[in-house]
Order: sequence, then structure tokens, then C-alpha cells
Amino acid sequence: MGERILRRRRTAFAGGLAAMALALGFTAVPAGAASPIAYVALGDSYAAGQGAGPYLDPVCLRSASSYPADADVKKSVRLVTNAGCSGATTLDVAATQLKKLEKSTDVVTITAGGNDLNTTAVLAACAPNPGSPDCAAAVAFASSMIGTVGGRLVALVQAVRSSAPNAKIVLTGYPYLFAPVDEFTAKANAVTLGLNGVIFTAAQATGALYVDVTGAFAGHAANSVDPWINYNPAAPLDPANFHPNAAGYQGYYSALLTAGAYSTP
Repeated sequence: MGERILRRRRTAFAGGLAAMALALGFTAVPAGAASPIAYVALGDSYAAGQGAGPYLDPVCLRSASSYPADADVKKSVRLVTNAGCSGATTLDVAATQLKKLEKSTDVVTITAGGNDLNTTAVLAACAPNPGSPDCAAAVAFASSMIGTVGGRLVALVQAVRSSAPNAKIVLTGYPYLFAPVDEFTAKANAVTLGLNGVIFTAAQATGALYVDVTGAFAGHAANSVDPWINYNPAAPLDPANFHPNAAGYQGYYSALLTAGAYSTP
């Protein structure tokens, strides 16, 4: 008789705990379940998603089809914020975007460096006339800035590590914009090659992960039959020009996912 009463009391106590948990808003967590990875994206227009649209803001041109937004669809990843902004240099990222990081940030991606070289000026000067003095000057400036960008990226990674000490830091490269068919496309791709080289070196120097996206974009250059890069010569001021479209950002995301970017250190 006493044992039966004791069992009833235990059952009532367990039921009371369950009711209290529900009242407080607690729910059972399956064994082995993990919280989504806290992810912050930093960088320039390629991080923001410019070129893919629709845009979530009129200044930074962040897109719902950016590669950070693509990663957020994955249930194991939670995009805390995409701080990427059109026109941002590595110095801009350091000055304005690091405040988005927290000690609890798990993964940080950085796409930056192109604006430090003023690659827009290279494209604007070389597209109409690759043999012009303006094109030569723009390419010379971009080449002269390569070493500077490498140092800035190293400093940027170190600053990110100070703000998010437990995060995996990922540096992405840039795709070749064109299949090389003439002097202009060759010059544009040479600038990209040099920039990717210093990004890779900066990643090696700081222990960050470098993700090359040129393979993902192979066969999908702006002048291909299936372009992942926007380019409309009839509208040279179109802000989408020389930026990936939605398929291109999916390519970015796939390259990052394959490289293991979206996993904890």
C-alpha cells in the first residue's frame, strides 16, 4: 500500500514539473540537437549581393539573393547580419562593420579588396578602349595597390579575431568576370588573378580559410552563353554590371559550403 502511494506521489511530482516547464515556455530539446551557427557576413558589394536584387536597402544594395542569404536557408546556419555594403573597401569594413560581431559569433565571411584597387575604374576605362592611357593608368594603380591590400586584409582578419575570438574566419576570392577573348578581358582577368593571390596569402598568414570561387564560375563568365555575371554594354552605369546575378551568388554559396566554411572551428 505504501509503495503504491509513493508511486502516485512521484507521478504527480513529475506531472507538476512538466506543467511548470510548459508554463515557463520551456520545450524539450532532442538529444544531440545543436544551435544554429551564428553567422556574420562582412565585405563589399559582392558580400551585399549587388547585382541579384531585389534590394533590401537603397544604399548598400543588400540582396535577398546574396550568398549570405542563401546560407541562411540552411537550417544549421543563422545569418545574424549581412553587413556587406556596396563600395566598401577593407578600411571601410574595419571602420564600420566590425561592430556587428559578438563574442558568440561562430562564422565570419569576408569578401573585400576589389574597391581598394578601384577595379571599377579599370573596367570603366578598359572596356571601351583597352589600349587607352586611361586604361593603362587604372591597371597600373590597381597593380600598385596589391601589396597594400594584402596588409590591410591581414589587419582586418586580426581585428575580426579580436571581436569574435571563437569564430571561423573565411576570406573569399572573386570570380573572373570574362572568358579571355581580347585585350580588355585579359586585362580584367589579370587584375582579378592578382587580387585573389593576395587574398589567399593573407588567409595563409592569419590562419583564415580561403575559398576560391573561380572554379564555380567556370563557363559562366559575363560573355558566356550562361552568364552568372551581369554586363550590359548598352547601360554602362547600371549598378548590376560586373556583379553576380542570383545564380552567381548560389555559385558563391556552393563553393563556400563545399569548402566547409559553414561549420564551427
